[in-house]
Amino acid sequence: MPESYIKRILNANIYDLVVETPLDVATQLSNRLDNRVWLKREDLQPVFSFKLRGAYNKLLQLRSEQLAKGVVAASAGNHAQGLAMAAGRMGIKATIVMPRTTPQIKVKAVKAHGAKVVLHGDDYDAASQYADRLVAEKGMEYIHPFDDPDVIAGQGTVAVEVLRQLAGPPDAIFIPVGGGGLCAGMATYIKYVSPGTRVVAVEPDDAACLQAAMEKGRRVRLKHVGIFADGAAVAQIGKETFRVLRETVDEVITVSTDEICAAIKDVFEDTRSIAEPAGALSIAGMKKYVQQTGCSGKRLVAINSGANINFDRLRYISERTETGEKREAVLAVTIPEQPGSFRTFCAILHRRMVTEFNYRLGNPDEAHIFVGFQVTSNDDRHELVAQLREHGYPVEDMTDNEMAKLHIRYMVGGRAKSADDEVVYRFEFPERPGALSNFLNHFGNRWNISMFHYRNHGAAFGRVLVGLQVPAGERKEVPKFLDELGYTYSNETDNPAYRFFLS
Repeated sequence: MPESYIKRILNANIYDLVVETPLDVATQLSNRLDNRVWLKREDLQPVFSFKLRGAYNKLLQLRSEQLAKGVVAASAGNHAQGLAMAAGRMGIKATIVMPRTTPQIKVKAVKAHGAKVVLHGDDYDAASQYADRLVAEKGMEYIHPFDDPDVIAGQGTVAVEVLRQLAGPPDAIFIPVGGGGLCAGMATYIKYVSPGTRVVAVEPDDAACLQAAMEKGRRVRLKHVGIFADGAAVAQIGKETFRVLRETVDEVITVSTDEICAAIKDVFEDTRSIAEPAGALSIAGMKKYVQQTGCSGKRLVAINSGANINFDRLRYISERTETGEKREAVLAVTIPEQPGSFRTFCAILHRRMVTEFNYRLGNPDEAHIFVGFQVTSNDDRHELVAQLREHGYPVEDMTDNEMAKLHIRYMVGGRAKSADDEVVYRFEFPERPGALSNFLNHFGNRWNISMFHYRNHGAAFGRVLVGLQVPAGERKEVPKFLDELGYTYSNETDNPAYRFFLS
């Protein structure tokens, strides 16, 4: 165990700028996972991530002649903010090279701290290469975001706080990994002070550079890196961090985008705060660990490492949380193209909450619907598929189909040649289990449904767009019929959005 790191960590004199963040009990996660769960709230640092610790500690170790030339760093955002704030406190000029894909909230925050921002490349590695050029051309001091002993030591102070704040050693600590600075610093201290605590590193499955290095026994460079968890989008683990991690980490777990999205929701439900994707990595890994091992009654700590997220990303995240939590099944089902077939289909599954229902008239004999159902687990999803097949419905499970979830669910539609007698209405009805089935039951079989779109958004009222094939001579009867149903509705047949894309 490198005792030199322990000395560096304990001597990190950073608390005139860094705050000691709380270790909060996650009550809802604890109850759901049947384990005692704590969240280390690094999202509450002044720059909303742990990165301030390492950046400030590094600057404090530099000589005055080094600082006089200015400092430069490449960062996807959080290290940039930490360095910018620390440099501003010390009166040092800082230049930050950031990938063009960096969320604007991080770019603006860096500029607000007085640093110069240069946007270059599409990922961290491209930005890092450009930063190296600035070092060579201008003699600036490069502050590495993770592969530097003083940065690693600064991040290791998180572990000092966790073990001091917790009464007794935890059974396992889950730490997010991008380049490995936080994990290396924390794992070194944890294994020195509490060797019985299991250290679990967590990576995105599309940026798992540590796992690849562990498997090969050497550092490897990933050919492709996913950028959803932008704070952990690193193609190659650091040289120094890998040297430390291979001796201190007990296990590496990778998690999917959907699992990260579900973890963001978990953090919100327990803390009413919103973690960024990289910030929720360790929570997603902890949940997966519990599922895989079946452990219960254990003391588990996860690091909420950051909260720098663009608000508009929440729309995508909210769509993916249910599948990430294994609580939604997304299916493509074929049903007969005839009046009443929707109602019959829903009647079979009337006890299940429908989360989505998309359909557009196409084949005169068969209707292909894109439908989502609330489920409780993967086993429950498989039972649902089996149940539909037992009733004679051809089913394709799209729950793990990225194209279906990213694109096709929004593209089920188009122009139907045989729907020239179509009228379109938009409805609202109170949202509750069975509400969609009740809605269809009220409709009966009088007119054929040629288009149907419904998505459960968790609101008090469900919203449905319906196309009906109504002969011209019966058009005046539709409003009377709908008034008797008692649902709030509006006629959208002349809506330009419908006319332009669907009619």
